[in-house]
Amino acid sequence: MRDAVFHILFVWYPYVCLTVFLLGSLIRYDREPYTWRAGSSQILRKRQFRWGSNLFHIGVLFLFFGHAVGLLTPTSLYTLFITVEQKQLIAVSAGGVAGLICFIGLSLLLHRRLFDPRIRATSTVMDIAILGILWVQLSLGLLTLPFSLAHSDGSVMLILSHWAQGIVTLQPIHAETLQSLSLPYLAHLVLGMTIFLLFPFSRLVHIWSAPVWYLGRRGYQVVRSRRPLGAPGPKTPAAAE
Repeated sequence: MRDAVFHILFVWYPYVCLTVFLLGSLIRYDREPYTWRAGSSQILRKRQFRWGSNLFHIGVLFLFFGHAVGLLTPTSLYTLFITVEQKQLIAVSAGGVAGLICFIGLSLLLHRRLFDPRIRATSTVMDIAILGILWVQLSLGLLTLPFSLAHSDGSVMLILSHWAQGIVTLQPIHAETLQSLSLPYLAHLVLGMTIFLLFPFSRLVHIWSAPVWYLGRRGYQVVRSRRPLGAPGPKTPAAAE
């Protein structure tokens, strides 16, 4: 029975979550484009927002790319430069700092959404639920740090990376391999996959629309002109010719 449960959770469930994550995002973008937004509450209350939002986004971006690189980089590649033990120590140290930053920011955002009457009134059930789930997920991630330090040989890192790489390459490892992991790791994995499952139905879809193209823009975008009303505007290059 235990083997069957692990097989469902760590072999079948990841593919269900990834399928809903990708197809659900495409369908929502196609059928409900006007719901594709973050729904910022800054206008309702700036207090706590700037610190909370900045700390959360800095921390979560570092954690996302850190997890992606750490889990999906083949062992044969990174061991050319560092050992498995060194990689785990780096992951625990950097992940701990980023996780704490993200946790503080998310706690501020969750607090203002729960306890500010105006923000609470304009929030959907999913808005509050997704923040709560992310908060629990971060707590579980921070809770795994002492367990990782107790396995300084890097064995936990190898199990997790082999599992993640097996899922991505469509060659999943035997789920029984994960049975040696402590409960916080298992809960962290399952809840992490559940976030992908809920992604298309929440405000998290705005991640797909991150304005990274702003970094490569030419010049500035004029939002409001400072010239008096009715005064002639500046000549465009075409008019100057």
